[in-house]
Amino acid sequence: MEVVVFPFLVSWYLRSLERARRDERGQSTAEYALVILGAVGVASLLLTWAVKSNAIGKLFDTIVGKVLSKVL
Repeated sequence: MEVVVFPFLVSWYLRSLERARRDERGQSTAEYALVILGAVGVASLLLTWAVKSNAIGKLFDTIVGKVLSKVL
């Protein structure tokens, strides 16, 4: 079985690769996007944990209790 490769497809592919290597302007944007996605993932895990463990309510009660003990 013979594979036929069209020369214009090969040249188009090679030109596309060369352009992609030269043009790296979007690389930093993609890196920033990945960092932001990672930060959102960590924040969502932290928020889920805080809500399920009632940590925010306990923290708020502690802060209000300390403020009221100093005021009264």
